[in-house]
Amino acid sequence: MPSSPRQGSLFDQPASTGHSNEPAELSLTVQQLQNWQQRIHSFQSALFLTDPPSQSQGSLFGSTPAPAAEIQPLSLKPLPLSFWRWPQSPHQGAALYWVMDRPTGLEHPILLYIGETIAADRRWKGEHDCKAYLAAYQEACASCGLACRTSIRFWGDVPHDTRARRQLEQTLIRRWQPPFNKESRDRWSTPFQAA
Repeated sequence: MPSSPRQGSLFDQPASTGHSNEPAELSLTVQQLQNWQQRIHSFQSALFLTDPPSQSQGSLFGSTPAPAAEIQPLSLKPLPLSFWRWPQSPHQGAALYWVMDRPTGLEHPILLYIGETIAADRRWKGEHDCKAYLAAYQEACASCGLACRTSIRFWGDVPHDTRARRQLEQTLIRRWQPPFNKESRDRWSTPFQAA
């Protein structure tokens, strides 16, 4: 059975086979990884600078979830990606979440992933494609000698209804174009392979 073509991974480095007649695999260079980060930063920087519109009119019936344009992820408290191992989760219930890195030398962070969940305290305890992408990304940064300062931020003022929450998530993904979301991987030629 013929094998299907597979996209190469910029971050997975195959082990050397020791055969001298095979061409050596090129490893990811610092410049390649920094260029990838810079492309994302160039697109997202303007979004980090945009102040959300002020809410000048209150609601008669209590708070309503803010529109996607009003969410500024930098206003949310960053947590380490290992937050899910804590005895008490700082977030419960429905939420949107942002996974970011703050590469050295860039003015703003880069937003790597946007997700939604009905259970913020449990979402990262199990399998998650983003975890595999993050592990590969962190490994690539380490192999290039670059600092990796990843964090996750939660926003709980979201609709409890799954369909409405997913629509909000999709609006944010279209706006920010995070490279680890499947909807925008092709835009950045993201080479990560979920393992």
